[in-house]
Amino acid sequence: MENQQEIIVRIANHLDTHYALRITTEMEASAKARGTGIAKRSPEYVANKMLEGKAVIAVTKTGQWVGFCYIEEWSHGKFVANSGLIVSPEFRKTGVARNIKQQIFQLSREKYPDSKIFGLTTGLAVMKINSELGYEPVTYSELTDDEEFWAGCKSCVNYDILMSKERKNCMCTAMLFDPKDKHSPKETTANFEKKRKVYERLLRLKQISFSKIFKRKETNGQPTKSKSLFHDFFPF
Repeated sequence: MENQQEIIVRIANHLDTHYALRITTEMEASAKARGTGIAKRSPEYVANKMLEGKAVIAVTKTGQWVGFCYIEEWSHGKFVANSGLIVSPEFRKTGVARNIKQQIFQLSREKYPDSKIFGLTTGLAVMKINSELGYEPVTYSELTDDEEFWAGCKSCVNYDILMSKERKNCMCTAMLFDPKDKHSPKETTANFEKKRKVYERLLRLKQISFSKIFKRKETNGQPTKSKSLFHDFFPF
Protein backbone atom coordinates (compact mmCIF):
# COMPACT_ATOMS: atom_id res chain seq x y z
CA MET A 1 0.00 0.00 0.00
CA GLU A 2 1.30 3.44 -0.92
CA ASN A 3 2.24 5.75 1.92
CA GLN A 4 -0.26 8.60 1.97
CA GLN A 5 1.74 11.07 4.08
CA GLU A 6 2.45 14.44 2.54
CA ILE A 7 6.04 14.51 1.27
CA ILE A 8 8.18 17.61 0.87
CA VAL A 9 11.04 17.49 -1.64
CA ARG A 10 13.55 20.34 -1.27
CA ILE A 11 17.21 21.35 -1.25
CA ALA A 12 18.92 19.96 1.86
CA ASN A 13 20.58 22.29 4.37
CA HIS A 14 22.51 22.28 7.67
CA LEU A 15 19.39 21.33 9.62
CA ASP A 16 19.24 18.02 7.74
CA THR A 17 22.70 16.70 8.60
CA HIS A 18 21.28 14.50 11.36
CA TYR A 19 19.73 12.33 8.61
CA ALA A 20 23.17 11.49 7.15
CA LEU A 21 23.72 8.24 9.06
CA ARG A 22 20.20 7.01 8.24
CA ILE A 23 20.78 7.79 4.56
CA THR A 24 24.13 6.01 4.23
CA THR A 25 22.85 3.01 6.19
CA GLU A 26 19.91 2.66 3.81
CA MET A 27 22.18 3.08 0.77
CA GLU A 28 24.28 0.13 1.88
CA ALA A 29 21.29 -2.03 2.84
CA SER A 30 19.60 -1.36 -0.49
CA ALA A 31 22.72 -2.29 -2.46
CA LYS A 32 23.07 -5.55 -0.54
CA ALA A 33 19.42 -6.42 -1.11
CA ARG A 34 19.83 -5.91 -4.87
CA GLY A 35 23.05 -7.91 -4.99
CA THR A 36 24.86 -4.92 -6.54
CA GLY A 37 27.20 -2.28 -5.17
CA ILE A 38 27.63 1.45 -4.88
CA ALA A 39 30.40 3.95 -4.34
CA LYS A 40 30.34 3.94 -0.56
CA ARG A 41 29.99 7.31 1.12
CA SER A 42 30.39 8.17 4.78
CA PRO A 43 27.79 10.08 6.83
CA GLU A 44 30.31 12.94 6.95
CA TYR A 45 30.53 13.05 3.16
CA VAL A 46 26.74 13.13 2.80
CA ALA A 47 26.41 15.79 5.50
CA ASN A 48 28.98 17.93 3.71
CA LYS A 49 26.92 17.78 0.52
CA MET A 50 24.01 19.17 2.50
CA LEU A 51 26.17 21.98 3.89
CA GLU A 52 27.37 22.82 0.38
CA GLY A 53 23.80 23.04 -0.91
CA LYS A 54 24.46 20.18 -3.34
CA ALA A 55 21.78 17.74 -2.24
CA VAL A 56 18.04 17.24 -2.39
CA ILE A 57 16.14 15.58 0.44
CA ALA A 58 12.55 14.36 0.81
CA VAL A 59 10.86 14.36 4.22
CA THR A 60 7.34 14.17 5.57
CA LYS A 61 5.69 17.11 7.30
CA THR A 62 6.41 15.40 10.60
CA GLY A 63 10.12 15.19 9.83
CA GLN A 64 10.40 11.54 8.77
CA TRP A 65 13.18 10.94 6.23
CA VAL A 66 11.90 9.75 2.83
CA GLY A 67 14.60 10.08 0.18
CA PHE A 68 17.84 11.71 -0.90
CA CYS A 69 20.21 12.45 -3.80
CA TYR A 70 23.34 14.59 -4.20
CA ILE A 71 25.58 16.21 -6.81
CA GLU A 72 29.18 15.26 -7.54
CA GLU A 73 31.43 17.12 -9.96
CA TRP A 74 34.09 15.47 -12.09
CA SER A 75 36.80 16.51 -14.55
CA HIS A 76 37.01 19.99 -12.97
CA GLY A 77 33.29 20.60 -13.41
CA LYS A 78 33.08 19.50 -17.04
CA PHE A 79 30.80 16.69 -15.85
CA VAL A 80 28.44 16.34 -12.91
CA ALA A 81 26.57 13.28 -11.68
CA ASN A 82 23.37 13.06 -9.68
CA SER A 83 24.49 10.36 -7.29
CA GLY A 84 23.25 8.27 -4.38
CA LEU A 85 19.54 8.31 -5.18
CA ILE A 86 17.86 6.43 -2.35
CA VAL A 87 14.28 6.18 -1.08
CA SER A 88 13.20 4.74 2.26
CA PRO A 89 11.58 1.30 1.67
CA GLU A 90 8.19 2.32 3.01
CA PHE A 91 7.98 5.22 0.53
CA ARG A 92 9.03 3.39 -2.63
CA LYS A 93 6.60 3.26 -5.56
CA THR A 94 5.02 6.55 -4.46
CA GLY A 95 6.60 8.63 -7.25
CA VAL A 96 8.95 10.41 -4.86
CA ALA A 97 12.04 9.13 -6.71
CA ARG A 98 10.92 10.95 -9.85
CA ASN A 99 10.39 14.17 -7.87
CA ILE A 100 13.84 13.92 -6.30
CA LYS A 101 15.45 13.28 -9.70
CA GLN A 102 13.67 16.29 -11.17
CA GLN A 103 14.79 18.62 -8.38
CA ILE A 104 18.40 17.41 -8.25
CA PHE A 105 18.58 17.79 -12.03
CA GLN A 106 17.28 21.35 -11.82
CA LEU A 107 19.74 22.14 -9.02
CA SER A 108 22.57 20.75 -11.15
CA ARG A 109 21.54 22.95 -14.08
CA GLU A 110 21.48 26.02 -11.83
CA LYS A 111 24.86 25.33 -10.23
CA TYR A 112 26.60 23.93 -13.31
CA PRO A 113 24.82 25.38 -16.37
CA ASP A 114 27.61 24.42 -18.79
CA SER A 115 28.33 20.93 -17.40
CA LYS A 116 27.26 17.63 -18.88
CA ILE A 117 25.14 15.61 -16.46
CA PHE A 118 25.48 11.83 -16.52
CA GLY A 119 24.33 8.73 -14.73
CA LEU A 120 24.70 4.94 -14.75
CA THR A 121 21.74 2.63 -14.23
CA THR A 122 20.69 -1.00 -14.60
CA GLY A 123 16.95 -0.32 -14.66
CA LEU A 124 14.45 0.75 -17.32
CA ALA A 125 12.46 2.80 -14.80
CA VAL A 126 15.45 5.07 -14.12
CA MET A 127 16.20 5.24 -17.84
CA LYS A 128 12.67 6.49 -18.42
CA ILE A 129 12.94 9.18 -15.73
CA ASN A 130 16.28 10.29 -17.17
CA SER A 131 14.88 10.45 -20.69
CA GLU A 132 12.09 12.71 -19.43
CA LEU A 133 14.78 15.13 -18.25
CA GLY A 134 16.63 15.13 -21.58
CA TYR A 135 19.21 12.38 -21.04
CA GLU A 136 20.17 10.01 -23.84
CA PRO A 137 21.93 6.61 -23.74
CA VAL A 138 25.62 6.94 -24.63
CA THR A 139 28.81 4.86 -24.68
CA TYR A 140 31.10 4.91 -21.65
CA SER A 141 33.69 6.80 -23.69
CA GLU A 142 31.43 9.87 -23.57
CA LEU A 143 31.56 10.00 -19.76
CA THR A 144 34.19 11.51 -17.51
CA ASP A 145 37.67 9.95 -17.57
CA ASP A 146 38.24 11.09 -13.97
CA GLU A 147 39.99 8.18 -12.23
CA GLU A 148 38.39 9.04 -8.89
CA PHE A 149 34.92 8.51 -10.35
CA TRP A 150 35.76 5.07 -11.74
CA ALA A 151 37.50 4.12 -8.51
CA GLY A 152 34.10 4.43 -6.86
CA CYS A 153 32.98 1.36 -8.83
CA LYS A 154 35.35 -0.85 -6.83
CA SER A 155 32.67 -1.43 -4.20
CA CYS A 156 30.28 -2.82 -6.84
CA VAL A 157 30.08 -6.60 -7.36
CA ASN A 158 30.24 -5.91 -11.10
CA TYR A 159 33.67 -4.24 -10.92
CA ASP A 160 35.35 -7.32 -12.42
CA ILE A 161 33.11 -6.99 -15.47
CA LEU A 162 33.90 -3.29 -15.85
CA MET A 163 37.65 -3.90 -15.74
CA SER A 164 37.51 -6.94 -18.03
CA LYS A 165 35.85 -4.66 -20.59
CA GLU A 166 38.54 -1.98 -20.09
CA ARG A 167 35.88 0.39 -18.70
CA LYS A 168 34.11 0.43 -22.05
CA ASN A 169 31.06 -1.56 -20.95
CA CYS A 170 29.39 -3.10 -17.93
CA MET A 171 25.96 -4.05 -16.60
CA CYS A 172 24.99 -0.38 -16.26
CA THR A 173 23.67 1.74 -19.10
CA ALA A 174 25.27 5.17 -19.36
CA MET A 175 23.01 8.18 -19.92
CA LEU A 176 24.06 11.77 -20.58
CA PHE A 177 22.47 15.21 -20.67
CA ASP A 178 24.47 17.66 -22.78
CA PRO A 179 23.37 21.31 -22.39
CA LYS A 180 24.59 21.95 -25.95
CA ASP A 181 22.33 19.25 -27.35
CA LYS A 182 19.29 20.61 -29.17
CA HIS A 183 17.04 17.65 -28.35
CA SER A 184 14.12 18.55 -26.09
CA PRO A 185 12.93 16.33 -23.18
CA LYS A 186 9.85 15.51 -25.27
CA GLU A 187 12.10 14.20 -28.04
CA THR A 188 14.33 12.16 -25.74
CA THR A 189 11.26 10.71 -24.00
CA ALA A 190 9.70 9.81 -27.35
CA ASN A 191 12.97 8.20 -28.50
CA PHE A 192 13.13 6.16 -25.29
CA GLU A 193 9.56 4.92 -25.63
CA LYS A 194 10.18 4.06 -29.28
CA LYS A 195 13.23 1.98 -28.37
CA ARG A 196 12.06 0.74 -24.97
CA LYS A 197 11.81 -2.91 -26.03
CA VAL A 198 15.25 -2.70 -27.63
CA TYR A 199 16.78 -1.34 -24.41
CA GLU A 200 15.05 -4.04 -22.39
CA ARG A 201 16.43 -6.70 -24.73
CA LEU A 202 19.94 -5.23 -24.55
CA LEU A 203 19.90 -5.22 -20.74
CA ARG A 204 18.90 -8.87 -20.73
CA LEU A 205 21.54 -9.75 -23.32
CA LYS A 206 24.19 -8.05 -21.18
CA GLN A 207 23.06 -10.09 -18.22
CA ILE A 208 23.23 -13.37 -20.13
CA SER A 209 26.49 -12.57 -21.95
CA PHE A 210 28.45 -11.42 -18.89
CA SER A 211 27.07 -14.30 -16.84
CA LYS A 212 28.47 -16.82 -19.32
CA ILE A 213 31.87 -15.12 -19.34
CA PHE A 214 32.25 -15.22 -15.59
CA LYS A 215 30.91 -18.75 -15.22
CA ARG A 216 33.51 -19.83 -17.76
CA LYS A 217 36.22 -18.17 -15.68
CA GLU A 218 34.99 -19.99 -12.58
CA THR A 219 35.13 -23.30 -14.48
CA ASN A 220 38.76 -22.55 -15.38
CA GLY A 221 39.58 -22.06 -11.72
CA GLN A 222 39.54 -18.29 -11.72
CA PRO A 223 37.41 -17.13 -8.78
CA THR A 224 34.92 -14.37 -9.54
CA LYS A 225 31.87 -12.81 -7.94
CA SER A 226 29.55 -14.12 -10.63
CA LYS A 227 27.33 -16.10 -8.24
CA SER A 228 25.86 -12.83 -6.98
CA LEU A 229 26.26 -10.78 -10.14
CA PHE A 230 22.84 -11.23 -11.66
CA HIS A 231 20.49 -11.18 -8.69
CA ASP A 232 17.61 -8.71 -9.22
CA PHE A 233 18.99 -6.26 -11.75
CA PHE A 234 15.69 -4.44 -12.06
CA PRO A 235 14.97 -3.32 -8.45
CA PHE A 236 13.77 0.21 -9.00
